Amino acid sequence: MMHVARPISSMRACRTLSVRGFTLVELLVVVAIMAVLATIAMPLAELSQRRAQEEDLRRSLREIRGALDQYKRLVDAGHIERVLGEAGYPPSLQVLVSGVTDSMSPQGAKIYLLRSLPRDPFAPADIADPADTWAARSYVSPPDDPKSGDDVFDVHSRSSAIGSNGVAYRNW
Repeated sequence: MMHVARPISSMRACRTLSVRGFTLVELLVVVAIMAVLATIAMPLAELSQRRAQEEDLRRSLREIRGALDQYKRLVDAGHIERVLGEAGYPPSLQVLVSGVTDSMSPQGAKIYLLRSLPRDPFAPADIADPADTWAARSYVSPPDDPKSGDDVFDVHSRSSAIGSNGVAYRNW
């Protein structure tokens, strides 16, 4: 049997063709796996974002309600002048940031209850003033039908969406 020698250039061409890259089937399998991973990751990312917004809502409500309660305690203690016939809550949320004059201070020092008013994380982005993102409840308003009035007794979200706990954000 006689052995036929091939030229060196054709041997290199055979070797480079056999290790050149991925086949079409391999690429399709990789793309399919990536698509499955993406469909799993998207709902998890959305859920994570929603939970972060809910935590921000809880924190903001706690901060504002704490400032409202502190304002009432200061009125009851005589640091903030009480207007006859009023419940002793601030007339607006902005008062918590702009400050009120301490009636017991000889220099007329101001009492600031919030550095800045947090926004409702579920409010539309086109609302510029953070105070407008919240719905206020007056002291004389019933708890089952909150309405604004002459003072701010409580705040709640204006969002009609339902939270992950099954309770509407406006009822938090």
